[in-house]
Amino acid sequence: MNAPTPPPAPVVSGNDPLREPALYINRELSQLDFNFRVLAQATDEQVPLLERLRFLCISCTNLDEFFEIRAAAVRHAQEFGLPPAPDGLSPQEILTAIHDRAAELVEQQYRCWNEVLRPALQEAGIGILSPSTWTARQRRWLRAYFRNEIMPVLSPLGLDPSHPFPKILNKSLNIVVVLKGTDAFGRAGHLALVRAPRSLPRIIQLPRSLGGTQDFVLLSAVLSTFVNELFPGMDVRGAYQFRVTRNSELVVDEEEVENLALALRDELVDRGYRPAVRLEIAHDCPRPIVQTLLQNFGLSENAAYRIDGSVNLNRVIQVYDLVQRPDLKYPPMTPRVLKTPEGIFEMVARDDVLLHHPFDSFSTVLELIREAAVDPNVLAIKQTLYRTGKDSGIVEALIQAARNGKDVTVVVELRARFDEEANLGLADRLQDAGVQVVYGVVGYKTHAKMLLIVRREGRKLRRYVHLGTGNYHSGTARAYTDLSLITADPDIGNDVHQLFQQLSGLASKMKLECLLQSPFTLHAGLLQRIERETRLALDGKPGRIIAKMNALNEPQVIRALYAASQAGVQIDLIVRGTCTLRPGVEGVSDNIRVRSIVGRFLEHSRVYWFGNNGAPELFCASADWLERNLLRRVETCFPILDSDLARRIYREVLQNYLDDNLNAWELQADGRYRKCSPQPGQPPHSAQQALLEAL
Repeated sequence: MNAPTPPPAPVVSGNDPLREPALYINRELSQLDFNFRVLAQATDEQVPLLERLRFLCISCTNLDEFFEIRAAAVRHAQEFGLPPAPDGLSPQEILTAIHDRAAELVEQQYRCWNEVLRPALQEAGIGILSPSTWTARQRRWLRAYFRNEIMPVLSPLGLDPSHPFPKILNKSLNIVVVLKGTDAFGRAGHLALVRAPRSLPRIIQLPRSLGGTQDFVLLSAVLSTFVNELFPGMDVRGAYQFRVTRNSELVVDEEEVENLALALRDELVDRGYRPAVRLEIAHDCPRPIVQTLLQNFGLSENAAYRIDGSVNLNRVIQVYDLVQRPDLKYPPMTPRVLKTPEGIFEMVARDDVLLHHPFDSFSTVLELIREAAVDPNVLAIKQTLYRTGKDSGIVEALIQAARNGKDVTVVVELRARFDEEANLGLADRLQDAGVQVVYGVVGYKTHAKMLLIVRREGRKLRRYVHLGTGNYHSGTARAYTDLSLITADPDIGNDVHQLFQQLSGLASKMKLECLLQSPFTLHAGLLQRIERETRLALDGKPGRIIAKMNALNEPQVIRALYAASQAGVQIDLIVRGTCTLRPGVEGVSDNIRVRSIVGRFLEHSRVYWFGNNGAPELFCASADWLERNLLRRVETCFPILDSDLARRIYREVLQNYLDDNLNAWELQADGRYRKCSPQPGQPPHSAQQALLEAL
């Protein structure tokens, strides 16, 4: 697969080279580059076929979200005349580059689908059939299906002076139909729209009796083929599917609203109809129709993407779930389950417990809360919830705890992107059960993952704490790599207690013994530790930093890393997605290496390691090194105090991933990512596979 065309290599000049725009990669373009790396998994023949299909769909879904959030934010910046980004590009220049790069990504996605995956699936006995390949029997069955199951719920709309262009819902499937002739009222036909209700399945499985063992047809193909039946007596000259993507970032002025929950509910109603940012349209749609659509959506010409296939390609992910072919998927994984015969509290009272998800089961965290809910010695439970998923066992345990008379406080982040509606419902359920629900702090998303259990043991109260790098979501805990620490350390327990006081009350800024927190001490704490390694290097001692995260763009941290590199500090960064730091620039970042791991599991853990002249410090965190996480969110960064556990994390999460030469991509100074491969004499190594084999 071709890599995206990079910007030119930087030329550092000026009086302050660490602030030179040439030293920074554009955030939006870096995020798009991540999707090229995801898409590369779809073309990798070493990956099982249905998993390759899943990676293709993930790249499509990621691109949707990119336009809904990041591209929409850049367009907002353009409208308000905001200054250039740290890389020096103006909002208009960024938008132009986004559309160019995204067009390249879309072209590769559909080439992968049409030329690689679809034929490979067909050869494996899984047909995603296009109209040109339907047999006569299949066509008859699909026509009957259209008439009986689809047509009754459709409401075609002719466009004329009494029927102006309607509102089009975000990411909905639509067909624009070109008509000729007159209807029963003598109205001349020109254009009509057919909107596919979301109640209709986007992929239809054909009966085995029609020939194939596992054959499917996309709804968009059925609509386009039989749409003429919606316009009897009219001549259908063309039918072209399209989809519009809209700005989906909810904007609530928290300083002005009296009730955040009510304000969010109002915003959710309008989310699907906010300003458009992208139009996907069939590749053969006539130019005048495309212009009409662009005009109605208020979009420029380069916001239109011609699609050689279904505009909702990500819906093909349903095939992954419908097809039971273990031979075409990753082998099933059975995670380790922590054995706690004497009870989890007794175990944690002796030693800290570390869980490396998904290789260690998330059930231990759930069991901790369930045990707390029924333990008569547990007096209180406090927890943050950012994402939980449907039918969450954790929520059920918290409700049970409240009904059992425990004092339960839950900080629910209503503004968790795309989970706002679910979290509103979650908050209502918890409150109905007697749980004290807190919505966090005005202006700061609560992104910290922490749980505090207060238990009476003899004459004393003891605090048990869970801190994690991921969400309290059992589904993502099976698909994401994350770390969990369960501890009864009194200093950590007291720190977490104070953080909950801060979130639920009006406590002032406080000094914590162990934890670093955003927005108060984490940013400064990172800078202090980077500068400490810099001083060590300047004094002729080894300076070393290794950090793993999802994204990096905070300018002060980047400048501190550049200065550390200039002093001789050896820096390895494992950054899954967006990275605006430019490594390998002569005289500036020669000593910085950046790699991205893309594999079976989504890399989500955040680990920061500082050499500290032979007395290393290792932290896990909920925060990436992004401006929003370090300065505008409530985050936690917690030390691993048990030296054995710290060594385990270093071995499994840092060194293991630095050794990966199969799933790793290295960021070059020119902004390109280069896929790693074993060097002569070097054995192949996949970090995730090594962890799976250790189960």
